[in-house]
Amino acid sequence: MSPEEPRRRPRRGAPARSAEPQGVDIPFTRKNYVIFGIAAVVILAGYIALSRGSITLAPILLLLGYLVLIPWGILAK
Repeated sequence: MSPEEPRRRPRRGAPARSAEPQGVDIPFTRKNYVIFGIAAVVILAGYIALSRGSITLAPILLLLGYLVLIPWGILAK
């Protein structure tokens, strides 16, 4: 080190950085994506039923897709 370059001290309390990130996990697994796919099919079926004039099946399918399957797909481990 030359005399012109100031010496850098590590910050107090800051962990030393490593070359590889530690503990990197993929947030969603295959199970999550399968549940999302099922949710997409159920929601699409709900909109198709809605376009055909169903006033009972369409809301059930849409609520099932949006309020049950999508949150389950996000929270499933």
